[in-house]
Amino acid sequence: MGSLKEMKEQYENIVIPEELAVRVQQEITKSRNKQVEKESHRYWFSKAVRSLGTAAAAVGIVFTLALNTMPAFAMEAAQLPVIGGLARVLTFRSYETEKDDIAVSVEIPSIEMIENDTGMQVDAINQEILDRCNQYAEEAIAWAEDYRTAFLETGGTLEEWAAHNIKIKVDYEIKQQDDAYLSFVVRGYENWSNANNESRYYNLDLHTGKEVTLKDLLGDDYEALANESIRQQIAEREQAGETFFAEAAGGFKGISDNTKFYINSNHNPVIVFDKYEIANGAAGEIEFEIGG
Repeated sequence: MGSLKEMKEQYENIVIPEELAVRVQQEITKSRNKQVEKESHRYWFSKAVRSLGTAAAAVGIVFTLALNTMPAFAMEAAQLPVIGGLARVLTFRSYETEKDDIAVSVEIPSIEMIENDTGMQVDAINQEILDRCNQYAEEAIAWAEDYRTAFLETGGTLEEWAAHNIKIKVDYEIKQQDDAYLSFVVRGYENWSNANNESRYYNLDLHTGKEVTLKDLLGDDYEALANESIRQQIAEREQAGETFFAEAAGGFKGISDNTKFYINSNHNPVIVFDKYEIANGAAGEIEFEIGG
């Protein structure tokens, strides 16, 4: 029987090439000295450029080497969206593994500042994201192992367990990024238990370096404005055939300080309710754009 300890040991014993180890460390503990950082990057790329001719080719070769030589680990450069020029989100670490018919897929994002004069300090956010993703993956593996043990001990067979097709996934989705805002969500979810699914939205003002709130976007009356807009949209969508829980049955009662949202291309907040939160699970996540 597989164990969390064995999977963690397999993960921790992965050998990371020196070049990638340097890159990883830079993402979490960037120097505050701009000139030193520039010189460090220039030196790293110059070594690769001597043999490859261009920095783009160097990145491609290094990342291809990682994918080909390290099972369950990769540094990726593919997810670099076209943005305004202040910051970008890239895949900091990704890996896949499977044991005891429990499949695990993890993609951990990292914010990288392209223009360092903005005042944005992303090290703490990157560390928080890394810790959250690692913690979720470890806990989900432990839950899946416990589930497997209980299933087999109560008469289930290995073939029946395999048919469950258990999957654990950690990934992210970029919602909006330009010269003003960077908005993305990091998710952890399993395909056998919605109760353990998690999502964390990050909305950053690239000029102030602060995390954006609904009050920043909608003003002092943000709560009343958002509640009125959501109730109106629910009524319109119910007339169009959608179904929502009644307020007395756990439906929408109003936003709170913990209400999730992201910023869209119109720079409007889009409030997000989790699956089963205000409607049946078949509706999935439910979104309401406020303003615009």
